[in-house]
Amino acid sequence: MNYLITKDVKKREQVYTFEKSRLVLKTIARTQSLSKKLQWKARLKLSLLKKNGSSTRLKNRCVLTGRSHAVYRLLKISRIKFRKLASAGLVPGAKKASW
Repeated sequence: MNYLITKDVKKREQVYTFEKSRLVLKTIARTQSLSKKLQWKARLKLSLLKKNGSSTRLKNRCVLTGRSHAVYRLLKISRIKFRKLASAGLVPGAKKASW
């Protein structure tokens, strides 16, 4: 398996594990009605979490090749692989346009 694909899978697992705690800490830090001390503690705990636990660190990658550019979100396949699979008739509903 491609190194980039395994790295992406690990990042996605970390995002999933830290998702709830990160969301709770963010809401506490942003709530104006809470005390400043509580908000500061929430921001401090948020900064101590792992960087790869943030959803902004994720990048869409092709599940077959690991390519990061021109990836269709619906299929999670790059445009190059999509073209090859569609030409071979392996993608249902897709066919080559010709006029």
